[in-house]
Amino acid sequence: MRDVFVEIRSPHQKPVPSAGAGVLFPAIVSLAIELDFRRFREALREEKPRLELLLRSSGAVVLRGFPVSTAAEFDGAVEAFGYEELPYVGGAAPRTNVVGRVFTANESPPDQKIPFHHEMAQVPEYPSKLFFYCEVEPQKGGETPIVLSHVIYERMKEKYPEFVEKLERKGLIYTRILGAGDDPSSPIGRGWQSTFLTKDKSTAEERAARLGMKLEWMEDGVKTIMGPIPAVKYDESRGRKIWFNSMVAAYTGWKDVRNDPIKAVTFGDRTPLPAEIIEDCLKILEEESVAIPWQKGDIMLIDNLAVLHSRRSFDPPRRILASLCR
Repeated sequence: MRDVFVEIRSPHQKPVPSAGAGVLFPAIVSLAIELDFRRFREALREEKPRLELLLRSSGAVVLRGFPVSTAAEFDGAVEAFGYEELPYVGGAAPRTNVVGRVFTANESPPDQKIPFHHEMAQVPEYPSKLFFYCEVEPQKGGETPIVLSHVIYERMKEKYPEFVEKLERKGLIYTRILGAGDDPSSPIGRGWQSTFLTKDKSTAEERAARLGMKLEWMEDGVKTIMGPIPAVKYDESRGRKIWFNSMVAAYTGWKDVRNDPIKAVTFGDRTPLPAEIIEDCLKILEEESVAIPWQKGDIMLIDNLAVLHSRRSFDPPRRILASLCR
């Protein structure tokens, strides 16, 4: 990217189907010249249109080798893009605010995998872009595999046309039971108080209603019911249908002392999903995915409409931070 940023290559990248020669997923950008943090932020502002063009063509961009060494500097880098912050209301992952608009990524135990999903696809208000930052490089494992959602839609449509047609007609219903406080032992352990950013039940009900979510209060928590909500969307900017849901994540990963994954997600008419198709979808996601091993200081910018992401298990230490943007 002119004299400041330059694209680099990794053996982990894949060509983007039908995007033209030389377009790789994800794009990886590094510095062509040495910069301090202040000049780096200025360069981000200046080169934002070019980075966004790269994001549009590739779906995800990894910024590698930049002068970002702390959570506060990551916060400053995100601010330099000028995107509006999206409050984390309605999401399932246990997270902690670190500084400014920066939170920890999912804090579930390191031995647990987090299945593929679009961030907050189970609610109508979701981020358009995600930033991840590697503050502490994993000792082993801990990659964040990513996959292009239009590729998954096309493969599923070709292999299971009737299933996808029903999915498009009926949508999905997501059901989750939340305690009051967070449960860091669960990948969906965010309690209702932090989910709705309040300790007041009536305020929680108002915020849930704005999302179109129903609440059923229980003795030790609340059942949330979301949907029917679309599982396939049309990406207006790219002119194609995309696989936009948390179906596999809910069916295979929404399990803890309160939740049964099989009950966590159904068709919009409440009929159960076919287990064999969900398992095959998971295999397709894995086949098409890319996993760039984290290096300390890496920033990954993801178009949340274009790309699903996940997390592999890891040997600590590992600390990945995140920021969500409208």
